Amino acid sequence: MQGYLDDIERATLDNDDYRRALYTGRHLQLVLMTLQPGEEIGEEVHEGHDQFFRIEQGEGQIVIDGQSRPAQAESGIIVPAGARHNLINTGSEPLKLYTLYGPPEHRHDVVHPTKADESEEHFDGKTSE
Repeated sequence: MQGYLDDIERATLDNDDYRRALYTGRHLQLVLMTLQPGEEIGEEVHEGHDQFFRIEQGEGQIVIDGQSRPAQAESGIIVPAGARHNLINTGSEPLKLYTLYGPPEHRHDVVHPTKADESEEHFDGKTSE
């Protein structure tokens, strides 16, 4: 089957990896993430990428261009291309979320079990199909 079909809430809650790319199309990418208590993505800017976050579990703080707001389970967040942003786990349990990049940001099969394993593995043009 082309495309992606799964119970995204279950997949997100079952994920313990810091980053796991599930699907990469030519124009959109689905990535699961888990931030441990006190952990953050780190301030970043995607000049040519819009990004959507959906938090399934936990509590955090989203900072977009210097403005900070709380974010918790069932929150949806959109970060437009060019905006400086960071997501921080402010709770006592893992912050579990999925994110959509348009266009893709990471290599299609990237897995980083922990933030310490993170490396620059940008999209190389290869898709999941």
